[in-house]
Amino acid sequence: PPIASRFPAVSSYSWATKFPSLPLVRVSPPPSSGNLCRLLASYRGRAAPSFVPTMNTRDAVLVSVSAVLGAVASVAAFRFVSAYHKRLSSDEADCSAAAYNRALEDCPAPSPFDPSKRKGYLSWDDYFMALAFLSAKRSKDPKRQVGACLVSENGIILGIGYNGFPRGCSDDKLPWAKKSMSGDPLETKYPYVCHAEVNAILNTNHTSAAGQRLYVTMFPCNECAKIIIQSGVSEVIYFVEKRLDSPEVAYIASDRLLSMAGVKVRKHQPQMPQILIKF
Repeated sequence: PPIASRFPAVSSYSWATKFPSLPLVRVSPPPSSGNLCRLLASYRGRAAPSFVPTMNTRDAVLVSVSAVLGAVASVAAFRFVSAYHKRLSSDEADCSAAAYNRALEDCPAPSPFDPSKRKGYLSWDDYFMALAFLSAKRSKDPKRQVGACLVSENGIILGIGYNGFPRGCSDDKLPWAKKSMSGDPLETKYPYVCHAEVNAILNTNHTSAAGQRLYVTMFPCNECAKIIIQSGVSEVIYFVEKRLDSPEVAYIASDRLLSMAGVKVRKHQPQMPQILIKF
């Protein structure tokens, strides 16, 4: 039958009048030369082709449902991809560090005839700062774990310490809270805790700490600065900055005291992103 009888005009179909907002689907007949010319003419702004398909109610429902399902699927896919990228970005640092350590582990066995030294070994700064971080793992403080390592001028470890209560004072009977519900400072940890720097200096196996270096995971407070100065420590190497990002008077005073006493202070710059310890 002719095309016009198979695809009557939309204006003669009552359904298009009832649902004017529903998009219509234009279906082209087999691409004969005449049909192709009419189709191209419609894109050039001339008269639209006369072949427009009609839809019954069932077809309209199918088109509507398909559009809704497509939109829902698109939103779900977008959320899934966004969540995946967020998780990927958060894991990038861990993955890079793990890959670095795997690369060191997967290095081929050295030749017994190779006279060169091993590559990938720890620098002295990384080594001593790693000991400070390892010592911090001993702290019972649930909020902040700090470690310190006291080293002689010749690179000999003299003392190690972490933040905790004094010897003989139970970790279970004194509070670890930062704040008190009643406002009582005695219900917080601050009146009782010994800082890592003080413990490292007091735990030294040497008669004096004069001229020694102190590696600490966090910039020392003013009370620790006093002990550092009085014990004769010549240099403090810290990892976490507290002077610039904290308005607390303790760290401002500490920086002032250490500077006036001539104690060298520098921030640790790690040469390895991560140190892996396996048992």
